[in-house]
Amino acid sequence: MLDKLLAMQAHFLEIGNKLSDPAVISDREQYASLMKEHKTLTPIMEVFGQYRTAREEFDEAKAILSEESDPELCEMAQLQYEDAKEQIADLEQQLKILLLPKDPNDDKSVVIEIRSGVGGEEASLFANSIFRMYSMYAESHRWKLEILNASPTELGGYKEISFSVEGEGAYSRLKYESGVHRVQRVPETESQGRIQTSAVTVAVLPEADEVELHIDPTDLKIDVFRSSGAGGQHINKTESAVRITYLPTGLVVECQDERSQHKNKDKAMKVLRARLFEEMQQAQNDKIASERKSQVGSGDRSERIRTYNFPQGRMTDHRIGLTLYRLEAIMNGDLDEIFDALATADQAAKLAGAEQ
Repeated sequence: MLDKLLAMQAHFLEIGNKLSDPAVISDREQYASLMKEHKTLTPIMEVFGQYRTAREEFDEAKAILSEESDPELCEMAQLQYEDAKEQIADLEQQLKILLLPKDPNDDKSVVIEIRSGVGGEEASLFANSIFRMYSMYAESHRWKLEILNASPTELGGYKEISFSVEGEGAYSRLKYESGVHRVQRVPETESQGRIQTSAVTVAVLPEADEVELHIDPTDLKIDVFRSSGAGGQHINKTESAVRITYLPTGLVVECQDERSQHKNKDKAMKVLRARLFEEMQQAQNDKIASERKSQVGSGDRSERIRTYNFPQGRMTDHRIGLTLYRLEAIMNGDLDEIFDALATADQAAKLAGAEQ
């Protein structure tokens, strides 16, 4: 690990020198690429600097203890030795985590799809609650959220809704959300009644740009049709809705949220690229099944990942056994504690896999 870190440090210093070179500064593409790499390496180099300082203090204290006989000096050296030893162990663990292969999608924006499952209208209403939860989380991080397509119900729920969340690190935080979210509550459609269990399915897809994923226009069948929905003056008056079929696989994407056919087409293509990119990655992941099993967020949409129990104000994430009794705050977008715990569990699983 030390040899790897020393090589990274030399490369980091080289990048720093290049970033002050006028020729590099004038080359926007090269400068942006180097800045991105510099930003990625900076946290590792900061911890490595602390690690080297702790090692120096440890070696210094060790030398004093082996050479000195002064009791007072030895007592001070012993304290320094113990403190540095503890720091080294902690910093080594931090470095191991920082050196884990980074998910190349972590810095990407995302496309999220929420679909109501079992539970009828109550499931549709819960789909709206989950959408609101993510909306409030995105707002708290100053990320931009845009609805791509929605199928609302008359009572204010969604049969399905897809939206994009644009912001640095959006995928790194939201990627663990794919799966089945189950709710236990008295249905909002009833003033009194028994607790009902409903579910929605969430899919989180990293956004793919045209450079990463080339789509041949001849592979697309594009149809336009009149919008339909829960109501509104514009519904069914113009053929602004767009349906795109990817002919090689039969994948179909629809968008009717905008009044402009052109905007609906752009949004549908964004969703199509994200889904095709996910399928491509899925095929790669399936080739490395053992690695996939070691990850907390496998993205399996059939997996029940979380239960929201309203009568008890309880949220349970079944993958890591996390239970929190602050459901109201969670439904208002306070999700960082959950995401931090999932990321920590994922890192621990990857570390265990790397050490085997």
